Parts: sequence; structure tokens; C-alpha cells
Amino acid sequence: MPAFNDYEHVYKPLPLGRTTLRNRIIFSPMVCDYADSIGQPTQGYIDFIEEQARTGVALVNVGATPVNWDTAPDYPAELDVTQDNKINGLVLLADAAHRHGAKISIELVHAGRGVHPELIKSKWALASSNFPIPGQYPYIKEMDQHDIEETIACYVDCAKRLKRAQFDGVLVHAAHGNLLGQFLSPLTNRRSDCYGGSLENRSRFPLMILKAVREAVGDDFFLDMRISGDEMVEGGMKIDEVVEFIKMAQEYIDMVNISAGLIVDWRAQFFTMPPYYQPHCLNVSLSRVVKECPDVTIPVTVVGCIANIDEAEEIIGSGAADACYMARALLADSEMLKKSYRGEPESVRPCLRCYSCADGGGNHISCAVNPQLGRGHRYWEIRPALKRKKVVVIGGGPAGMMAAQIAVRRGHDVVLFEQNESLGGTLNDINKLPFKYDLLNYTEWVVGQTLACGADIRLGVEATPEVVMRENPDAIIVAMGAEPIQASIPGIDRENVVPVRDVDSGRVKVSGEVVVCGGGSSGCETALALAMGGCKVTIVEKGANDSFAHGMTHITRGMLIALLESNKVTCLGEHVVLSVDDEGVHVGDSQWQEQVLKADFVVDALGLKPTPSEQYVELIPEVHVIGDCGRIGNIYRANQSAFDCAMEL
Repeated sequence: MPAFNDYEHVYKPLPLGRTTLRNRIIFSPMVCDYADSIGQPTQGYIDFIEEQARTGVALVNVGATPVNWDTAPDYPAELDVTQDNKINGLVLLADAAHRHGAKISIELVHAGRGVHPELIKSKWALASSNFPIPGQYPYIKEMDQHDIEETIACYVDCAKRLKRAQFDGVLVHAAHGNLLGQFLSPLTNRRSDCYGGSLENRSRFPLMILKAVREAVGDDFFLDMRISGDEMVEGGMKIDEVVEFIKMAQEYIDMVNISAGLIVDWRAQFFTMPPYYQPHCLNVSLSRVVKECPDVTIPVTVVGCIANIDEAEEIIGSGAADACYMARALLADSEMLKKSYRGEPESVRPCLRCYSCADGGGNHISCAVNPQLGRGHRYWEIRPALKRKKVVVIGGGPAGMMAAQIAVRRGHDVVLFEQNESLGGTLNDINKLPFKYDLLNYTEWVVGQTLACGADIRLGVEATPEVVMRENPDAIIVAMGAEPIQASIPGIDRENVVPVRDVDSGRVKVSGEVVVCGGGSSGCETALALAMGGCKVTIVEKGANDSFAHGMTHITRGMLIALLESNKVTCLGEHVVLSVDDEGVHVGDSQWQEQVLKADFVVDALGLKPTPSEQYVELIPEVHVIGDCGRIGNIYRANQSAFDCAMEL
């Protein structure tokens, strides 16, 4: 092992069928919505695959790809691998990965009863049994023998086509409540024929697919499989049966990936796509059970909140898995593998696990902390500016720090003013919440990177116009953040009314019965933290009941709402705060019916407004207002606006 590499296991090659993976890190499949309207990869798709391969991973997995476009699609803008006239585009994807030494696979999926209601072309969705998902496509057909044989043929056809398109293997998706999982699970398979009942019968159809694909592609094309080690719902598939199925399946597959949960069930989707409320290395206990089974002889991999190479090294070194699937951490810092190999893990940009990377449809791959991601070759490198400028940055929060770093990297002479004695801005308050340790790690990292970036950083200095102009700047970047809205509510200035940031930071301790005024993401997360600490909490929000935590990514918001419910937080929608007095918080509904909520403490989370910046905008011709100072947003918007500004200086 080279002297500079402290990792005994991660960078060790892994035999896989008749090929070899160059290390033990695999890019987990992500749905990126980069295909065009007929399922061809756009240039953005090709660039994204190349971005993944450039990280140094051993294997790139293209995200969920349907084997049948009439009954199987589950996301918009998926690739079409069902027709020969799409092979040319698929070859471009394979070439993009191979150019950087990575193998490439594709996640073949049939959504079954989870088919996207707007994408299905067939009259019926196919499933093991007729159990529609609430709110999803309601017309379910229990598959007959003809459907089963036709679906097997679809998997075979797609796998053979991908082999011709120079892919190295396929990943059969049998996890998360997709069609194969629907047959395997006693929760969703209620058949009484040879495909239902016992585990042997429930396994029959998935094994038929695996056997047929193996026979069609031969031994020189690897076959991987993803499965939920635990479906995380009552009556669902559990690890003991999963192990038994893997023992049967390993006759046909070269590797198995252990995930968890059901994407089609809100109770379990937070294990399939775990937000930052979940612990790191979420599924390692499940993969360890599989790995330690003496009868399982194929490589076992694991996925789920593996945040860095140190965690991957511990997982592999402890014998819990042979390799690790990772995605978000590699999006946050595409150099993670290379930096860690060089002995520089402390320089790796931490992932927030916020799911900005998977929020929304249509070319949406992006990252809250890595503004270069998903934007093609134009932003792969930070190029020097044509003309060096003197740049003054006002504010040392997320936007100001990003702007300063990028401006310095482009060769500008940068002075950053921060009126507080430390960098970080709002991050220094909100990263104290008990479930925000990823944000705390990021804050420490980004502050350290900014202090070391080469900018002239002046802490404890208020950047008045006079102070700024003494620097004789060519450009000014105003990144002063936001300030609380001063609501005109009688009693809002009482001693027991506390600003939300003071609660988050711990500067003020609250207890007992607490009313949080404002149901945005900040108010909801503060309420959750207080409830976890033993307070009895009510959130009052003027919006509708479905507007709590509005604006968060859907999967993160979903888990937050579930956690509020499980921690017995009362969410009172369509109510406004009328006043605060000795009785408590007076609120009124849309009919102006009033009630009083008893409160030992009241948390003011009524929102933010941009800090006024008018005094700077006409000092010189080139002034840019970024982050919350320009428009209230989140860390993603702050970093994106700062990066874009600095790249155009």
C-alpha cells in the first residue's frame, strides 16, 4: 500500500464475475431526468455520467430505467433501452464512463403497481396482486402467465441490448417495492398459485428473470441485484427471508446490493431515500447479516447514507460489506476518492444529505454545496478571469464565503468584511439542532476553506460604504443575508417570546409548553428539536395544513412531517397569531374564531426579509447582490447565486 494511502480496503480491487472493479466504491444509481422526450440521452446525461466516472469510482450505475414503456415507467425523462434505435445514444454513455476507467451498469426496473400515473400507456398496471397504492394508478392487473413470460422477455431483451451497447453489466432492481419486490414481499403478494404463498413460490418469478437474463448475456456480462434487506413496514419482507432469497439468486447473479424500505409507501420511503434525520451508514446492520451468512458466496454491497471514505473503510474493514454504493457524497465533492487516496480527507466537502440533488423534474441534478455539479463542461474547471479585479465581499455567510473562494480561485484580489467575529452567518445558529450534524460538519469545513482561500478576511468590521470605498474596488458583492420580519403583533416583544435563531443556537433555553409562530422549514425543525427535548409544542401557521415546511425537498419534508407527528407536535394550519399576553398566544382561524394556546415560551419563526443593501448598489458601476440579501432562499440558492456571480466577474 502506498505511504500516502491510509485505506487498506477501499482502494483494493474487487473481482466481479469475469471482470474486476478497480476499487470498492460504486456510484449508486440516481434518477437524473436527463433523457429527452423519446428516451435518448441528452448531452447533459452524457456529461453527468462522465462526471460520475471522473470521480474515480469503480462502477457507475445509471438510475432506474424501465424494461417496458407501456407498463413499467416510474419517473419522467427516463432512458429508453427497449429499442435498437436507441443503441447509439447508449454507446455514448458507456464511452463516457470507460474514458475514465469506470465500468458502467444500468438499473433495470419494472415499477409494477408503482408505475407513474401520467406515464403509463397500458390500461392496466401489472403487479403480483391487486393492491393499488393510495393516490397512485388505481387500475391494477394481477399478472397472469402470459404477463409473466412477456415481462421476462422484456428484461432479457433490454439486457442483451445493453451488452451490445458496450455496457459492462446490469443491476436488476428487486428492492423498494418495485415489481420484483412486489412478488417477493408477503405484504404485496397475496397470490394462491405457484407464484404466491411460500418464499419459494414468491421467489419463483424473480428467479426466472435472473436465470433468463444470465442465460441470455453469458458470463462475460455481470449481473448485479438490488434488494431491500428490510421493507420497514409491518408484514413486509425481513432480513431472514432476504438472505434465503439471495442464497437462491446467487446461482445467477455476481453481486447483491443491500438497501431498505419501500419507495411506494410513505412509512418506509425514508429508508429508501434517507434524509439527514436518519443516521449515517443506515443499512450496514442488514448487509452484515447477509455478509456473515456462510452460504452467501457472492460479493455483498451496501447503500444508505455513507458519507465519506472513512465510513466506507470501516464498513468494508469490519466485514459488513465487500463494497459501498455512494451517490450524494460524491456529488458534493467529485474529488472525494482522489483526495482521500492522497491522504487529504479533511479537504473533502461534506454532503448535507438535503436532497437538493433530487428535487424536481427535468435536468435537475444539482447540489446545495457544489454549484459545479450537473452543469456540463463549462463549469468543470474554475478558469482564471481575463482581467484581475479588486473585489469587496460584504458578509461572511454561505453566499459571501462561496463568492470569496471562487473569486480568489479565478485570480481576483478579494477583501471580505464580516461584522461578527467569525464566519458562517446563519449556519452558526441552525447547525446546533440535534439532527443537523451534517450541516455542522459543512460549516466547519467551509469556514476553514474560506479562511485559507487567500482572501483578505476582516472579521469584526462593519462594511459601511466609507469602509468599502477605501478599498477602491472594481466590483462589490453584497452578501449580507436576511433579518427577521418584525411582525406587528401585540405582545410579540414580551420576554417569553424568543427569536427562532436564539432557540436553535441554544442562546436561550425554552421548556414546558411552547408555541412556535410560523410553520416554515425553520419553525418546523425548531419545533421538532424542542419536542425531542421534552417540550409540548404547537406550531401555528397561517397557510393550509399541507403548507407546513413548504419549500423543502419532498422526501426531507415528508420525513419531517412524519417526525412531527410521531413526536406529538400539534400543527395548527389556517390560523393567524393575533396577540401574546399572560394567558398565552391568541390565534384566530379563517372564520375569526379565537382560541388561546397556553405557552410558557413563544418562538418567533414568522420569516425573514432581505437585509437592506441600497446603500451599496450605486457606489460603483459593478455591484452584485447575492444570497438571501437578494432573495430569501436556502443554502442551495445562496451558493448557486454566489458561484454564478463570481464566475462572471
